[in-house]
Amino acid sequence: MTLANRFRVNADQPESPYAWLRLAASLAIGAIGGVGMWSVPVALPAIQTDFGVERAAASLPYTLTMLGFAFSGVLLGKLIDRFGILLPLIGGTLTMCVGYVAASLAPNILVYALVQGVLVGGGTAVFFGPMITDISHWFVRRRGVAVAIVASGNYLAGVFWPTPFQHFIQTYGWRPAHVGIAAICFVTILPLCLLLRRPASVHHQVTDLAAPVFMPRDLGISPNALQVILCVAGVACCVAMSMPQVHIVAYCGDLGYGVARGAEMLSLMLGLGIISRLTSGFIADRFGGVGTLLIGSALQGVALVLYFLFNGLTSLYIISGLFGLLQGGIVPSYAIIVREYFPPKEAGVRVGLCLMATLFGMALGGWMSGVIFDLTGSYRAAFANGIAFNLLNVSIALWLLTKPGRAERALARA
Repeated sequence: MTLANRFRVNADQPESPYAWLRLAASLAIGAIGGVGMWSVPVALPAIQTDFGVERAAASLPYTLTMLGFAFSGVLLGKLIDRFGILLPLIGGTLTMCVGYVAASLAPNILVYALVQGVLVGGGTAVFFGPMITDISHWFVRRRGVAVAIVASGNYLAGVFWPTPFQHFIQTYGWRPAHVGIAAICFVTILPLCLLLRRPASVHHQVTDLAAPVFMPRDLGISPNALQVILCVAGVACCVAMSMPQVHIVAYCGDLGYGVARGAEMLSLMLGLGIISRLTSGFIADRFGGVGTLLIGSALQGVALVLYFLFNGLTSLYIISGLFGLLQGGIVPSYAIIVREYFPPKEAGVRVGLCLMATLFGMALGGWMSGVIFDLTGSYRAAFANGIAFNLLNVSIALWLLTKPGRAERALARA
């Protein structure tokens, strides 16, 4: 008897023992497969040196990885709305593994970037938005916490992978390191996928409508207009977020501290980001998705200002830790907002669109920061650019939080 079968009694119920088992398996899968988002920033200096390109060109693989991640996330969202998570998860895993092997054989930066975007980015997408959507159907009272835990897998990957990956690059070269990632993901993720065989029941959607915390709220705007607003906010917050996350390794190298120190800062940032994401789950269960978005975005802005003001080695370690602690709840909050304001049957596509926007923001921000560096010779202006985009995100979250819905306006007229 498999471990999943032991929880067959009431397994379709939200917050059941099987739901918690599924949550643990989803976190483990996300922590392993999430390497697809973090390998490029770590490998960026080695890639730039090997191919002899400028910083903006070396940032292109990350940009295309995020774009592939974004477009694939929407497609995969449609697939899980119809078929469940298992088949997309297996397909995404195999695609990512093939991508890493192909990337190790790339003869130039363009081929490397295309492989990263189409195969690595496209495959890695299944480990984030689709898995967040899937777990949201298995929890009601603790949905915020469950979503935050699964979203933390992405940051847990950022804690686990950068330092050993950087060591592997220094010891054996970036090409063998990419093959190693493919092998590890293949032998670990596929067995874990078997724990997610049971599809989400329609019962979760029925129960969802009766959940007091997640009663739909009418903002007085059309669903599609709200979707556009959320996508703009997603781009803005992640242009800001990408500056430290994408360029901290290269930034430390430019300052003379060494890329290894930068990899440590990235791990610290993402490790403390796990705490932030888990905390944001409790905040979302209490104050809702929009409130969580506003709090996280405002605190992210504070950390970016500190990056702009200080660049000492000790200061960068401290600020990187603060950045992780302050902003980790931003991206998961979009999934909570979708579940609050849209029908459950649209969750996969709607969450996919929001996360696509955040990934566009990461892609755009990573590329913009590289261009700004090439133009100015430093990252100071790039941090200023991130602060400006962050202010846009704060403004949108504040507007959504304070906008009265139709019900409130009707009551006021009465």
